[in-house]
Amino acid sequence: MNGFDFYIRTRSDLIEAINKFGFVPFFKNSVPGFSIEEHISPECWYNALGDSNWPVWEWKGPVIRETGCAYGKFLENKAVFISREWFSDFANYRRNGYDFDARYDDGLAAHKDKELFELLDADAPVLSRRLKESGNYGKGGKKGFDTIITRLQTQCYVIISDFVYQRDKHGKPYGWGVAEYSTPEKFMGSDFTDRIYERTPEESYQRILAHFKAMLPETDEKTIRKILK
Repeated sequence: MNGFDFYIRTRSDLIEAINKFGFVPFFKNSVPGFSIEEHISPECWYNALGDSNWPVWEWKGPVIRETGCAYGKFLENKAVFISREWFSDFANYRRNGYDFDARYDDGLAAHKDKELFELLDADAPVLSRRLKESGNYGKGGKKGFDTIITRLQTQCYVIISDFVYQRDKHGKPYGWGVAEYSTPEKFMGSDFTDRIYERTPEESYQRILAHFKAMLPETDEKTIRKILK
């Protein structure tokens, strides 16, 4: 059995898993058993009947706020919770030691990525719909918002810092939570900025690789390297 072993019935269980393992993917991925989806009580997950009570979705915002963890599409373009303890090393590895300006200056980021990143950074934290409106993304405007924002998350320049719900006249939340974006620098502050570049990207990668091998002892190293890529 892999070391990634837990069962989620409550929000506290999810927080405990994030603090224990450091990396907790939301959905199934190429490593069997390495996700919330495969370790959660059925009544907390959506089902084919389309029940409207999906607690784990409602927990995402509170869990981010309570733990200060990073949340975003970090592994295989799928959402993952990464603890504060591990995110600085992960971001250092994924950024390859570059802040965004240096990446752009070295020709490693497209102008369209720079445009969206600077728009987001200037107004962070910012709701996704507001970001799209201010940047003129959508019908009749610029294309590729989802692709760019996913790439910025994968590179660890952008994270999801909360989910905000609309409220009815009685103040009760309803519908789907709207993603709020920020940068790790603004969301985590000195916990992040003081630590991110204290190691070389390769040193950070080796620390993460060793952690994954210990956490997933039945998974071969090639698969682990692939999911971290």
